[in-house]
Amino acid sequence: MNGICASNGEEKMERSGEDVDIILTRLREVKAFQRFPPPLLLQICACAFYECLEKGITLFRQGDIGTSWYAVLSGSLDVKVSETANHQDAVTICTLGIGTAFGESILDNTPRHATIVSRETSELLRIEQREFKSLWEKYRQSLAGLLAPPYGAMESGSNNDTRPTICCIPSEKLQRAGKVLRNAILSRAPHMIRDRKYHLKTYRQCCVGTELVDWLVLQSACVLTRSHAVGMWQALLEEGVLNHVDQELGFQDKYLFYRFLDDEEEDTPLPSEEEKRESEEELPETILFLAQIGPDALLRMILRKSPGQRTGDDLEIIYDELLHIKALAHLSNTVKRELASVVIFESHAKAGTVLFNQGEEGTSWYIIQKGSVNVVIYGKGVVCTLHEGDDFGKLALVTDSPRAASIVLREDNCHFLRVDKEDFNRILRDVEANTVRLKEHEQAVLVLEKSPRASTLGNIPVRTPEKILEHFLETMRMDIHHNPAVDDFVLMHCVFMPNSQIMSVFTFNLVCTYHAASPPGSEQERLEYALNSKRRALILALRWANTHTYLLQEEPAAISFLEELYGSLSNDSRMLRALKDLVPDLEKIVKFHSEEAKSTKKKTLIRQFSNGEERLQKKQPIRNQDDILLKVYCSDHTYTTIRVAVAATGREVISAVTDKLGTTDELLLVHFSSAGEKLILKPNDVSVFSTLSINGRLFACPREQLNSLTPLADQEGPSAGSMSTFELMSSKDLAYQMTMFDWELFSCVHEHELLYHTFGRHSFRRTTANLDLFLRRFNQVQLWVVTEVCLCGQLSKRVQLLKKFIKIAAHCREFRNLNSFFAIIMGMSNPAVSRLSQTWEKLPTKFKKFYAEFESMMDPSRNHRSYRLTVTKLEPPIIPFMPLLLKDMTFTHEGNKTFIDNMVNFEKMRIIANTIRQVRHCRSQAFNPDICQPNKNQAEVRGYVRKLCVIDNQRALTQLSYRLEPRRT
Repeated sequence: MNGICASNGEEKMERSGEDVDIILTRLREVKAFQRFPPPLLLQICACAFYECLEKGITLFRQGDIGTSWYAVLSGSLDVKVSETANHQDAVTICTLGIGTAFGESILDNTPRHATIVSRETSELLRIEQREFKSLWEKYRQSLAGLLAPPYGAMESGSNNDTRPTICCIPSEKLQRAGKVLRNAILSRAPHMIRDRKYHLKTYRQCCVGTELVDWLVLQSACVLTRSHAVGMWQALLEEGVLNHVDQELGFQDKYLFYRFLDDEEEDTPLPSEEEKRESEEELPETILFLAQIGPDALLRMILRKSPGQRTGDDLEIIYDELLHIKALAHLSNTVKRELASVVIFESHAKAGTVLFNQGEEGTSWYIIQKGSVNVVIYGKGVVCTLHEGDDFGKLALVTDSPRAASIVLREDNCHFLRVDKEDFNRILRDVEANTVRLKEHEQAVLVLEKSPRASTLGNIPVRTPEKILEHFLETMRMDIHHNPAVDDFVLMHCVFMPNSQIMSVFTFNLVCTYHAASPPGSEQERLEYALNSKRRALILALRWANTHTYLLQEEPAAISFLEELYGSLSNDSRMLRALKDLVPDLEKIVKFHSEEAKSTKKKTLIRQFSNGEERLQKKQPIRNQDDILLKVYCSDHTYTTIRVAVAATGREVISAVTDKLGTTDELLLVHFSSAGEKLILKPNDVSVFSTLSINGRLFACPREQLNSLTPLADQEGPSAGSMSTFELMSSKDLAYQMTMFDWELFSCVHEHELLYHTFGRHSFRRTTANLDLFLRRFNQVQLWVVTEVCLCGQLSKRVQLLKKFIKIAAHCREFRNLNSFFAIIMGMSNPAVSRLSQTWEKLPTKFKKFYAEFESMMDPSRNHRSYRLTVTKLEPPIIPFMPLLLKDMTFTHEGNKTFIDNMVNFEKMRIIANTIRQVRHCRSQAFNPDICQPNKNQAEVRGYVRKLCVIDNQRALTQLSYRLEPRRT
């Protein structure tokens, strides 16, 4: 340190070669300087001075005329800005660390825009104005990468060059990934890397883009599509591990030449046999790593293209990304598609970069894709922090007002999506121009958004909800079998329009068609118009009845309506042959409900917590009118059994318990978990039994006894594992029977239960028991894995257990049972299992790789992109990962108002309906029970998987885990 101090303090003319070497060595210790070309570093060594500041020293003040440029070698400095002339009003907007630079205002002789104060003892490199200007002219690109954030009125980061740059020093992990892939190619397909001739020019030791994609797709199931493989190669290209021979910055699946970094130098030796063997071992893990980061690299590459260069596939990838950004949740899909064509990628490497300043003109709207920023207001400092998915800068564009705050990067390497003002305003204008408002009595009753893809609906008023139905009855095309907008309405109307209202509109349109105002024309034309109107109403009524299925049984008026409609249609079809083709469909629906009515006169009785034979029977849907026998416990662990409706509220359950016990005490209904947690159920809670945890129980007690409640003995779960039972069963048989049971549960879930779950079942007074039991099964399988491992005292047996669960998970994936697949993998990643390091160390490498691959599918980044890509490759029947679908619906529900200006937000309905259609797609093909040839002990396996006993107390599982492998000191 003393050497560099002395050297930098000397007059520049007196520096010897040894002095320059000392300074050069010191500069190369700072990572930011490592990217500088050697000539620039040598010139800095020749002209720079050294300064050391004690803590609290002001280097210069806002408003001073600058004379030097600085780079931070060690320590840190605060950047303070004041909107008044009084320096005491200055607030700290960011901190500069090692490798940042500042003072570039000397380039245009403008006053300093901030005050710089040392936060701690700091070492600085100083270059005077004349020398810096000379260096800037020659090495602008290199120096610009080092510059710290601009401040005050200086050029803000939003004008940063958004083109990708190739990293001079690749990260160690990606450099190793490139070496592994190169060695694997040389081992498995050496012909891919060779000298190639094109247009009389020879390109040494390179590969072809399409061949690289072909090869990578064949190596692993982790590589889901060709575009996925492109993203993986792009991740290497961004870091300079792979390079285009003409330095193109985007990888393409074309006949273009690429060269590995190791092949850039001539006469690079081929990998040894040892290196090839190591690369073969590392290849699966390397591909898995690249598969995880590939989609982000692909998106960055696409976003860096100018809007005019983006292909249709590019726009779909961007659009899919925009669908899952919370800041955009309230926007229509039409607007999101418009944004996909104009949104720009922008990244900044250094914490402290000012994106824009308070008082500046608004030129762009930003969405945070990665990282976080501080919102800074003069005189107040940091007022809040924004994170991934948040947006900022929109207000200044909408109101044409100056920026209300400064935005400063809170961490390194932040990524943003940017929409510039011109594009923002154009999209708003286009949306307004394509919006039609229908009014009655000067009040908007229907808002329609014209779309180039299809006729779509905007907002419909609550005050006149019939308008939406009238719109369909007037405009619905009868030559199109599937109309998504009609399907959206039929699926979602229960949120804003009850069945009684729909039936009245149907009745009006069917009965009054001939008397309604017909368009001018001949008698034949008027008759044709009336006939088409009636036909539309009938088609819509059929779709409505088919969507609701057995739920209509709970509404006698709906059944009567369908019977009357059938009678009317039968009569009309004798005279109007154009209606005849609709009779069989309606007859089928009426017959179905007639048979349902007979079978449901005798209510189904469901027993809670039954371990008897009925668990082995095929599951049937639980319906609102079914009854259930509930055990409700008292504080002394005695219980009473009551019979109530499945959809009974907490109030009705308490009333039944009070009557049965003959007590006058005011009782509370409590969900009591095995861990001792108490949840007092509300009087309006519906179908209270179905939301109990696996080993949870219902208690009823006076409030004064609440604190004295204790768990029942059977709530603790098993004290010994069942490995001795199921270790002899085939992993495939276990996965098959689990899939059969999951499919039964999944098939019982009605589409509307997802709506009741999302919007609140108390609002509909409907049960979601089938959905709750399906979700409960997921938790049960997950806890089964944890329970069995934590109850296995022998290390070698625990290793066998992990292998068994990985095999079962693999077969579940093979059977497209993603519910149990994810439950098993999440069970293995439970802290009580994942902390068992001695057990995991003994697991064979092959199984570790399988588990790593499975775990990567659970990666939550980019809104579970890995899982979503996997599902798109599967054909139905599929048992989906239901918690994620519910998360999507909840995200849309909570991020968007149901009503806007007293009108139904139909865009929200459409997005939720799309999620429900994913469930419909999963069940669009019947499950084939012959996918696995059963063994002799199928009945035993079937009985076992349907009666899993688990510990659902995480604290108890963790304690068992520590007994198996105590914490290492």
